[in-house]
Amino acid sequence: MSEELDGEPGALAQKIDRLFRVIHPEGRGPYSLREVARGVEERGGPRMSASFLHQLRTGRRDNPGIKYLKAIADFFGVPPAYFFDDEEGAQVQAEVTLLESMRDNQVRSVALRAAGLSAETLRTVQAFIERARELEGLNATDRSS
Repeated sequence: MSEELDGEPGALAQKIDRLFRVIHPEGRGPYSLREVARGVEERGGPRMSASFLHQLRTGRRDNPGIKYLKAIADFFGVPPAYFFDDEEGAQVQAEVTLLESMRDNQVRSVALRAAGLSAETLRTVQAFIERARELEGLNATDRSS
């Protein structure tokens, strides 16, 4: 595993950083490096320091070993394949993006207000949202991530 996981420099660091930024209990900020290190160990994972996690998260270290990545994945509740399999990783990224979006009160409000609408009306609302994203240049950004 001496190469980057999916061929892109910093890909591992980006994936780990995204888990830290997005996956945390509702109503509080992200986990600290120490909390994750302690949580991994409490779950029976390998010992790791906050410094080690910081190096992974910032890309200063990119070859942690499978047991560490499995333990980090377990802590954040994602499948280990998130780090290794492009298809699985893309699916988890989509789920993380949805979670991130739902933390935005306005996005959550739109989603909650859409509950109970007919399938036809939901398709119409979705089309309006897609068009608005195109007008604001957001869809092109999504495809490049």
